[in-house]
Amino acid sequence: MASEELAQKLQRRLQLEESGAAAEGEAEAVKGAVAAGEVEERSCLTASAGAELSAKLCRRQDINEGAAQPRRAAVFNPYTEFKEFSRRQIKDMERMFRLYDSGRDGYIDLMELKLMMEKLGAPQTHLGLKNMIKEVDEDFDGKLSFREFLLIFHKAAAGELEEDSGLLTLAKLSEIDVSIEGVKGAKNFFEAKAQALSSASKFEAEIKAEQDERKREEEERKHRRAAFRELKSAFSQ
Repeated sequence: MASEELAQKLQRRLQLEESGAAAEGEAEAVKGAVAAGEVEERSCLTASAGAELSAKLCRRQDINEGAAQPRRAAVFNPYTEFKEFSRRQIKDMERMFRLYDSGRDGYIDLMELKLMMEKLGAPQTHLGLKNMIKEVDEDFDGKLSFREFLLIFHKAAAGELEEDSGLLTLAKLSEIDVSIEGVKGAKNFFEAKAQALSSASKFEAEIKAEQDERKREEEERKHRRAAFRELKSAFSQ
């Protein structure tokens, strides 16, 4: 009887040891799977980062070789993005941009910029023109979009252009009144203006001024038409 009980105890101990070993083996297997998963995840992340870096390097190589396709620029609102300028100033800049965008493609390329600088009386070398574009060429397409064109005046007004910069020369000779009184003068001017008026009230005032101007023009046209009808009627009698 005692031997039988002892045998049961031994068998029970053996089962416990076997189950413990199995559990330990299962835990080791789980740890190994987790470790493998982490390694795989790290490999995926590394591959992803490598692919992103590779894409950037390929993009840079295409730009250097002149084979890069221009990226589509996001639609932007110049009146909200460039709040330091009035609506009239931005419209003046837009008219100037369209004047020199002879290709009507929404960009000023190297040759169009060359013509612009010549007409402004400040011709530049080929390298100088390329450097001018590079200063504001955010998408590296080798030409100026309207937003990048506005950046020229933004940087000039903020004092971010060197005195000998071709872009600063362009801004000063453009006949667009952005109150560029030297680098420091322009910066102080816009800081004082920003403190004097909020962008919202300034924007509303300009819209109202434009509406009033259109009303005055319409009234003048009505008066002219009425005067013409009276004159015509007098001759008809």
